[in-house]
Formats: sequence, structure tokens, C-alpha cells
Amino acid sequence: MSGMNRKVLISGASIAGPALAYWLGRHGFRPTVVELAPALREGGQAVDFRGETHLTVLEHMGLLAELRRIRTGGSPMRFVDERGQTRLHLPAEFAGGEIEVLRGDLSRVLYEHSLPRTEYVFGDSVSGLTETSSGVRVDFRHGETREFDLVIGADGLHSNVRRLAFGPERDYVSHLGYYAATWRLPNDLRLEPGKGSVGLNVPGRLASVGADRRDAARAGAFFVFAAPELAYDRHDPEQQKRLVAEAFSGLGWEVPRLLASLREAPDLYFDSISRADVPAWSTGRVGLVGDAACGATIGGMGTGTAVVAAYVLAGELARAGGDHRAAFTRYESRLRKYAQGCQAGGDRTGKFLAPGTAAGLRFRNAVLSRPLFLNGMLKLGERVSSVVLPDYAAEAPATTGTAPAPRT
Repeated sequence: MSGMNRKVLISGASIAGPALAYWLGRHGFRPTVVELAPALREGGQAVDFRGETHLTVLEHMGLLAELRRIRTGGSPMRFVDERGQTRLHLPAEFAGGEIEVLRGDLSRVLYEHSLPRTEYVFGDSVSGLTETSSGVRVDFRHGETREFDLVIGADGLHSNVRRLAFGPERDYVSHLGYYAATWRLPNDLRLEPGKGSVGLNVPGRLASVGADRRDAARAGAFFVFAAPELAYDRHDPEQQKRLVAEAFSGLGWEVPRLLASLREAPDLYFDSISRADVPAWSTGRVGLVGDAACGATIGGMGTGTAVVAAYVLAGELARAGGDHRAAFTRYESRLRKYAQGCQAGGDRTGKFLAPGTAAGLRFRNAVLSRPLFLNGMLKLGERVSSVVLPDYAAEAPATTGTAPAPRT
């Protein structure tokens, strides 16, 4: 390929970032990934892949067999009322697709496969972007200013790169009426690993818990509640804990015990259920991939879409021979409609998990108790997640390389 535009900075080391770094390295680019966290993030919720497109890209990456070895086996879900009576049971494949893995495991695998041709910088973040005639001058919160040919935001729904290059988050991210929280806790309920989650449903609220798959002494809580957009500090976990406790105050079943564990939880994840809609996925020499471009917090097949988008973006950059404008245009034209179709599922996630009325709860339970309707929804998910793509992998034969030492 041309020597032009080979130095690429990627912000974010979760899923889209390492996947893009892998493919850029395969195509002869020199990717650098910067990540705010001091190391790869461990744990997290399970994520899934489904349909031919997802599995084909994973096969091209040489990951399919490895992910099958570490898959969870799926996550069945049981919904109960305040007396603990089961109202709905969903099988493992409903949420788990064809391959379900823990987010932390997937991030590690992508990191390891990309590392031989990627520089990783942990514990830092982009603080400024200035486009020049030949590239982008990047300021970092801690490191020295450096220049790259291209910058890609792979840093999620609350993308820092998007904020710096495109404008404030409020212009692109829409609140969908719900919030979600997860945290780890002792398995005092003696839930059995591998049996999925059990959760209390009342109108507008879901409080669920499931055993840790690897440590039977631990469990994970997952709460969802309806609320208008809240004003809170995203970096203040104590404030977020109070918001969750207030939203679930007064409920029965095991909710008081779960809320008591929240007070001591060191690892709360709390966020709105939202979606990102960016009119153009690039501006100048800066592009977006994954949730930063077209994401949904939960239920929008974001993981699979991120891996597919990384494959396409790297392939189009390689095909363009240094013309980043043409590459960005072809990347977006190939994927925008597909990504938006996947993303649309996230619009319904909050209403599915915690319908706002008693009548809505009864309707959901009745409909999803019918095997014919359930199977139809599974098949629809496979169709939505499929798109015809060029064989970029054939144009990027695997090569060997030496991993640069991670910078801290």
C-alpha cells in the first residue's frame, strides 16, 4: 500500500479499538491505541454474536474457535413477581445468540491478537485535536503531543474523540427513557452458575441477579428503571448508587438485600439507555467506529456491529491507497443502513426489560411464552445482523511481527 496515512491513532481499547487495530496491522498500517483505563477492563456483561456476517468476520480474524472455547453457553432469563413466582422464562439463545462471551474476555482476545502490530498506551486519553495540512496533531492528558495521519474514535457512546472533533454529546446522543446499573456482589442467594439470571419485574423496573460463571461465591446484579433524563456526575459512583437506591426503594422480593450490597460495591456501572446518531461518521482526518458512530447502550447488537465496522473501515482504508476521504465515504455508505438496523433493537430494550405498565408486563410475558413468536424474534435478529461484505481478508494476508512494549 502507499506510505500515506499509515500512522493511525485509535481512542478506546474495549472492542472496536482492538478489532480495528488488528485489521489495520494486517493491512500494513501502524496503529496506536490509547485507553484511559490503566489496563484492559475485566469482567463486564456478556456480549454475543449471531448470524453469518458476525461469524464470518470472526473466522477471518482467526478468533472463532477461540471464542467458542471460552463462550458462556448463553444466559437464560427468568422474570418473577414480588412473591417470587415465575412469570416468564427466556432460553439461553434469546439473549446469547450463537456465541456469547464475557466482554472482558473478548477485549482480552482482541488485544492479544492485535498486539504484535499495535502500540498500546494505557492510562491516558486525547485532550485536543488539531488538523494540519499533513495529519492531526494530538494532545494527550498526560503524554507528549504527537502527530498522526488519521484519528479514529472507538471510545463508545460517550466518545471523547467525537466531542472534540464533531461537537458536544448532546448533539448526537438521545436518551431513551431508561437507566441501567450493574455491580458485583457476594452470592448470598446461592444461585447456581450457568443458570442465568432471575429478576423481579414491576412496571418500569427490573431488579435481577445471576451467579458468576467462574466463581460460585460471587454474583452480578443488573437493574433497569424508567426515568426522564437525570442530571448527575458520570464520575461520582456514590451519587449514582443513591439514584439506583431511590429508584428501587420499597420493592420486595430480594431487592433490599441487593441494594444493601450496592452500598459496598466497588465496581458500579451506571448509564442511561441511549443511542448515538451522527449525520456523518467522519470529518477531515477524524473518523468514528462502533458505538461512537452509531451505538445503543444495550440491545443494539453493538458488539457485533463494532467488529464488522472495524473490518470494513480498515479494508476501505487499505483499498483507498492513502485517500482517507474516499475510504471514509465508502466505509459509511456500506455500513450506515446495516448499523442503523442493528441499532434499532436498542430503542426497545428498556421497554422490553421493564415495561412501563402492568398491562405491558402481562402482554410481554404472554407473547414471549409462545414458542412460535419467540423463534420468529430469534430469526429476525439473525437477518438484521447480516450484510454482504467484500472479502477484505483476502487482501490482507496474515503476517508476523514483534509486539511493541505497552506504554504507561
